[in-house]
Amino acid sequence: MSRARRRRIAGVISVFGELLITAGLVLGLFVVYSLWWTNVLADREASAQGDDVRNGWASGAPGAPGALDTKDGIGFLHVPAMGGDETLVKRGTSSGILNDGVAGYYTEPLESALPWDKQGNFTLAAHRDGHGAKFHNIHKLTNGDSIVFETKDTWYVYKVFAKLPETSKYNVNVLLPVPEESGRTKPGRYITLTTCTPMYTSNYRYIVWGELERTEKVDKDRTPPAELR
Repeated sequence: MSRARRRRIAGVISVFGELLITAGLVLGLFVVYSLWWTNVLADREASAQGDDVRNGWASGAPGAPGALDTKDGIGFLHVPAMGGDETLVKRGTSSGILNDGVAGYYTEPLESALPWDKQGNFTLAAHRDGHGAKFHNIHKLTNGDSIVFETKDTWYVYKVFAKLPETSKYNVNVLLPVPEESGRTKPGRYITLTTCTPMYTSNYRYIVWGELERTEKVDKDRTPPAELR
């Protein structure tokens, strides 16, 4: 092989290597953006939206619980086993809503019940990775753990009783008013948390079910229930 040809081959290999390095850097930056920077932006937005809701509560804005179902959010989810940060809950589960670092309750394919309804399934979704990753630690929940939902005037205290670590993203039965896959066969007041699994993918869904144990009225100091102290 001539020296000139060897130089040409070496040049091609060098260029190809540089392209691979550049592609690696671009991919790395995309990962940083997806898993870190989107969390930063979502947490800022969720905090601002949450402040708006709490300020509205403090101002004494009128309305029974059902009237709190506005575009601003209906309350806050507290799950100590997942880290304890409060999560604003809004209507809908589209990416446009969940990307703001909040959880959303389902309006389709099955409409969610709300905590103050006499029976039904309060079904929620949130991102597991990126965009606030509010359900990142859903796998840490075990039977007996507390899930608390806070509204303007009531604390709703649920207890986890079942989970489904992996199911099809098309499995809507987990959202039924009586989620029989959880083992329950009679109407009650349930809560269902859903998110993507495995981590960093959206191939399947991870499901956790809880059942309402009790409610507590919010006092003037907004003293949290024992499960959150």
